[in-house]
Amino acid sequence: MSRTLEVGVQGMTCAACVARVERALARQPGVVAASVNLSTERASIQYEPAATNRARLEAAIADAGYVPVDLGASQAEAREREHAALRRDVTLAVALSVPLVIVAMGPMLIPGLHHALPHRAWGLVQLALAAPVQLWVGRRFYRQGLSELAHKSPGMNTLVMLGSSSAFGYSLLALAAPGVFPAGTAHLYFEAAAVIITLVLFGKLLEARAKGRTSAAITQLIQLQPKTARVLRGSESVEVPIDRVALDDRIQVRPGERVPTDGVVVEGQSFVDESMLTGEPVPVEKRAGSEVAGGTVNQNGSFVFCATRIGAHTALAQIIRLVEAAQASKPEIQRTADRIAAVFVPVVLLIALATFGIWFAAGPEPRLSHAFVAAVSVLVIACPCAMGLATPTAIMVGTGRGAELGILFREGSALETLSHVDCVVLDKTGTLTKGHPELTDLSTFGLSESEALALAAAVEDASEHPVARAIVAAAKARGISFERATEVQAEAGFGVQARVGGRLVQVGAERYMQRLGVALSAAGGRAAAFEEKTVVYAAVDGKLAALFAVADPLKPDSTAAIRALGALGLEVAMVTGDGRATADAVAKSVGIRRVIAEVLPADKSAEVERLQKAGRRVVFVGDGINDAPALARANVGIAIGTGTDIAIEAGDVILMRGDLSGVAQAIALSRRTLSVIRRNFFWAYAYNVALIPLAAGALYPVFRLLLSPMLAALAMSLSSVFVVTSSLRLRKFERA
Repeated sequence: MSRTLEVGVQGMTCAACVARVERALARQPGVVAASVNLSTERASIQYEPAATNRARLEAAIADAGYVPVDLGASQAEAREREHAALRRDVTLAVALSVPLVIVAMGPMLIPGLHHALPHRAWGLVQLALAAPVQLWVGRRFYRQGLSELAHKSPGMNTLVMLGSSSAFGYSLLALAAPGVFPAGTAHLYFEAAAVIITLVLFGKLLEARAKGRTSAAITQLIQLQPKTARVLRGSESVEVPIDRVALDDRIQVRPGERVPTDGVVVEGQSFVDESMLTGEPVPVEKRAGSEVAGGTVNQNGSFVFCATRIGAHTALAQIIRLVEAAQASKPEIQRTADRIAAVFVPVVLLIALATFGIWFAAGPEPRLSHAFVAAVSVLVIACPCAMGLATPTAIMVGTGRGAELGILFREGSALETLSHVDCVVLDKTGTLTKGHPELTDLSTFGLSESEALALAAAVEDASEHPVARAIVAAAKARGISFERATEVQAEAGFGVQARVGGRLVQVGAERYMQRLGVALSAAGGRAAAFEEKTVVYAAVDGKLAALFAVADPLKPDSTAAIRALGALGLEVAMVTGDGRATADAVAKSVGIRRVIAEVLPADKSAEVERLQKAGRRVVFVGDGINDAPALARANVGIAIGTGTDIAIEAGDVILMRGDLSGVAQAIALSRRTLSVIRRNFFWAYAYNVALIPLAAGALYPVFRLLLSPMLAALAMSLSSVFVVTSSLRLRKFERA
């Protein structure tokens, strides 16, 4: 059986780097699949343990020219070290490049300044300032660029290395032996070489800071995990590290504290803010028997709970794993981009060579200088950094924002697929409705409502039938106490009778009353008004005393949720095992026109498949065990998080809230994310398509303008920053 390994990868800079690591891993024996994410700087590897192991896979990453690191704290530390080195190098580069530009441009801008020093002396000053930038600050481009060339997989580092080295080498030769150049072409480009490196590094620094914000959701979730817990040991409370908490420990939570781990309240009462899990801002009441989740915030009360899940099994830990997995996965649109990027850099190298050749063969004088400037500009401006960041940064921010709103995407591909659906199929019970019967209507004849409920609840208290439980729950909810019934006699399919305080009470269906000879004329036509509900009668001492209507009520937000889905242009259908009349009544009340009724649990998946064969792209929303096949069959399965674990495991998207409003929100978020990805790709590719010709000199014949390599470096750096900041706008996505 194959396993999946997650490994951090340091040193990647562009889409070509991603492709190189993936190829290096894919070549290893036993590797089933390998996916590398530039934004998260991690590789996800599916492999056969019998054929390879972690050490060999990490060695493959190292052989490809990158640094494998453990995920978690060590990866964070490695990333921070990399950022610190980047900041240090940028500071040094700026400190040297600014005076270098002044020295290089000063004689041209200030009349007479060139007479202050001999021409060669000005050149030596430029060399002294440029050499540390080129050879020390730019060492990362040489290290990675040479590795890329050695592996026959040129990328961003190759382009920057070749572009800056060409400018530096040309200038060094022009300074040392100007006679080898044609007359008028021995120009110095030291400032271009240094500024290229400075601007590219500065862009990488801005990009790194922005990428750090894209993973803010994960960071915030991790920070929600309390470090200690107050565990009750006998009559005393002892504060222990969270990793020392054991199952069944009794833990005390005071006002304002975070709940340390998952559990069930055994003492006390309070309200708990669960917005970090569900996105729902209203605090939830907790009392004995209520479940609490680690990381949530206690409000004013105090309570004691028993730990039921600890460590990696808590809800918060599972959410973190889901979000990390979604951010590390690749949607199809990214795979397409990777294939393009794999051939892009070699094509750019050919374009640069062709540009040099055309200018040198047919360009105006000084041809060599023009050819050199144009070729270097092409190399620098075409770096595919923005291409590699277009998708993963948007996926990271989109899935992170979803987690903050209580929407969990199991993988990034689900976010892409969800944006394309056109039909939403909703299970009725537990999805549109609350999933358990409740007393909705009560009519009494000669008794008060409280007295009728007390008598009926006393008779039904011993029954496990859903209708009986609804009547008992209604009595308890109203604070009505009832006696214990005696002489209980139940008749399956009809009803039950018992003695309550010396009175004969009989509760059951209409046919039960008819068999008992109880006159129902007092009820008139009231029962007919409840055709989509279950009607139960109660007789006391042989006379009709009450009529109860029981139904599975709609969730409060169901109607608004259906309207929101319609506003997104989606067709909404309801599937249920209920009879046609009941199904139609529920559908009509919420505004659903398409109803698929009387469907057996096992046939829900077949109904989804039938819609797919008709050309529909289907999202199925459900919460029960019998929904799991349909959730798996649909293009996207959305599991209501309050449902069963098996439904949650089958779903591609999980709604932590128990209401339907998250469905429209998830679809709207997916569409917004895909829109950002497309916009990112447009700017990344349109930028290269538009600027490579400009860098090659397309404007020169008309305007006599040739793009400076320094401006090319600035434009290339800004494109990456633009893509990342564009993705960060998803952090402002609000509820649909």
